Amino acid sequence: MPDTLLDPTTLGDLLRVASASDFDRWHEQIRRTGGCADPIHLTGWTLAKDKTTGETLHHYTTANEPGGRLRVACGNRRASRCPSCAWTYAGDTYHLIRAGLAGDDRRDIPATVRDHPRVFATLTAPSFGRVHNRPDHGRCRCGIRHGSDDPDLGTALDPATYDYAGAVLFNNHAGQLWQRFTNRLRREIAARAGITQRELKECARLSYGKVAEFQKRGAVHFHAVIRIDGPEGPETTAPAWATVDLLADSIRAAAAHSYTSVSVPGAEDQPARTFRWGTQLDVRPVKAFGDGSQITEQAVASYVAKYATKAAENTGTLDRRIGELAELDRHQVPDHTRRLIEACKQLDPLYPDRRLWAWAHMLGFRGHFSSKSRRYSTTLGALRQARADYRAAQEHAALGLDDREPDTVLVLADWQYAGHGHTPGESALAATIARDLQLNRETAREALAALPDEREW
Repeated sequence: MPDTLLDPTTLGDLLRVASASDFDRWHEQIRRTGGCADPIHLTGWTLAKDKTTGETLHHYTTANEPGGRLRVACGNRRASRCPSCAWTYAGDTYHLIRAGLAGDDRRDIPATVRDHPRVFATLTAPSFGRVHNRPDHGRCRCGIRHGSDDPDLGTALDPATYDYAGAVLFNNHAGQLWQRFTNRLRREIAARAGITQRELKECARLSYGKVAEFQKRGAVHFHAVIRIDGPEGPETTAPAWATVDLLADSIRAAAAHSYTSVSVPGAEDQPARTFRWGTQLDVRPVKAFGDGSQITEQAVASYVAKYATKAAENTGTLDRRIGELAELDRHQVPDHTRRLIEACKQLDPLYPDRRLWAWAHMLGFRGHFSSKSRRYSTTLGALRQARADYRAAQEHAALGLDDREPDTVLVLADWQYAGHGHTPGESALAATIARDLQLNRETAREALAALPDEREW
């Protein structure tokens, strides 16, 4: 049982909710949200009528719901805010990334995309000072062999000389640096193919899907699936000259090129800076499942999906915007992370267009955590719409409306926002529902994995 149940107030509220006459309906609402930790409350009604006869086909109102409200999932991608909705977001990201690697007939991405050159690349931040680490051999520079869960990992060996201002300014400009990198990468590919950039557009297209990850030191880096397609995207064959080796070599050259940099002007006591990628660049071919490689389509998609629901929380920062520095004391933010946040506060008036204080909880980073090029794969919106259409079809079948033509049904509705969240007891029960659903999913997944492969039948 969760620790919150030990609190008398929470326990009392839980008993109140569980003993209510409408508990079963409340439980069904929360189950439909997946056990959402912070559901949105709506009040209102919907009415379906036959356009020709005026017959009422279906009428729903929240007046008969628990508390007079309908609860729907919050949809937050952050696992620290809502594990249930983050699980859904991670699943969508997994399918988006994997579809761009293995194809998906349901989303008009052919399986032949597997034959296109594709790699999994990691671009890291430069050094801003020495930090506690775990070298492959020997001890950290501090003389200690750190454990994997040591809170000192990633923190500065000498806070007095660590460039905290540079670190948050790099995070703040990382999105621009990525854009510079992709622009240069197209040039490097064209140069190695012996063609101009104009000719490259006519015979090939660069596609990618990426996700940001915060290292323990608080610096952001990017993991990206990068692919060369034909001129119209995944449906068209990549040119014969496009190989994995050419792509990998182009990525290394683009990351190291002087063009791939962002200049930040000096201000008062801050020097002018030029940011480039760090020297730790990793580029690996993506293999098909079952060939013995660890960098498979499934592994890459799972890795990207995992980090799509996280932010800078692993550094000890807050998962929301910070109102004042006093909040850092109340939440016991670690010293290294606190210094990065304070750097955002100090630099904010010097670079007002960068909105550093508004993004201090993200240690200055203000870009999209996960993004993709236009033709890499399907979209998160399309995946959400497919899920909504499926639920709508289920609902129509349950109401006996699935045999009616959509054009013959008039739907009227009026919805109002009425709040969000749970009471303490509801929160504990919702967490239990979410765990039960997760256990059911894991059991079903294990059972499916245990089935023999169709090719063996």
